[in-house]
Amino acid sequence: MELARCAALAAGLALAAAGADGARAQPYPARPVTLVVPFPAGGSTDWLSRLIGQKLEQRLKQPFVVENRPGGANLIAATAVAKATPDGHTLLMTTSTTMAINVSVFRNLPYDPAKDFAPVGLVAGVPFVLVVNADLPVTSVADLVQLARTKAGGLDYASTGPGSAANLYAVLLRNALGGIPMTPIPYKGNAPGLQDVVAGHVSVMFSDLLSALPLVQTGKLRALGVSTAQRSAAAPDIPTLAEAGVPGYEASAWQMIVAPSKTPKEIVGKLNSEIKAIVSEPDISRDINSRGSIAIVTPPPDALQRYVESEIVRWSKVAEQAGATGTE
Repeated sequence: MELARCAALAAGLALAAAGADGARAQPYPARPVTLVVPFPAGGSTDWLSRLIGQKLEQRLKQPFVVENRPGGANLIAATAVAKATPDGHTLLMTTSTTMAINVSVFRNLPYDPAKDFAPVGLVAGVPFVLVVNADLPVTSVADLVQLARTKAGGLDYASTGPGSAANLYAVLLRNALGGIPMTPIPYKGNAPGLQDVVAGHVSVMFSDLLSALPLVQTGKLRALGVSTAQRSAAAPDIPTLAEAGVPGYEASAWQMIVAPSKTPKEIVGKLNSEIKAIVSEPDISRDINSRGSIAIVTPPPDALQRYVESEIVRWSKVAEQAGATGTE
């Protein structure tokens, strides 16, 4: 009888072990994957998520469902994904604001970008463009510096908040140009800021390229340079700020897919390889570039982790100089 019980127990353990091995051996993805987007539907990040999700679905033979969770300065979506089961079936399309800038701007950030996420794939850079009122006697960065030094009160610029890209990029520019006098004028959003630059109520602004480009093309604004290290395919005639006289200037926003931090390395590696292959497709990179972004063929996950950590350090210094540290 005792031998029978032992045999039954051994058989049960063997079946349990086989079941566990089967679960571990189950191919990824085993069911639909949710790709969370911290913005409303219809924006550039949402569009990019649907493009990449559709291609991943085709390649991995499981649905990739985009779920929009806007609000809370990206905190709602980021926190939810950070706490999700780390099995690769919940991912986040995040941005440099979520992963780097928020660390300094928020006093109590409910997630740690460097510890709570596993970077999966860097997908695109997002150029901003420095624009001025078309009636100003400014056609170059040198003219802008001269105006800042001669205009009473210095140069005024539209800012969408202390920790916003529009403000932090301006602070980077001010520092790169030797600390020229620049005063932020607060706006609730990018659109009203651009409208006031067009109207001449404020002199200059950093705007995302997609929003500003139609105003540049119709002559309502003048573009001095894009913030990225390379020109945008959507506006190849606009130089980079580095080319325009600000050596070394680069302030690119970026979009990256991440997973919860304890997601198995083999899953992260598989997704990284797939995303790299997708963005390497000429039609995909051309589509991304035509919309004003810059397609990026992602580095491997370990390099992405180092990149996120370096961006946190970089933007903490800018936020401190801008007086944005702990403002939220």
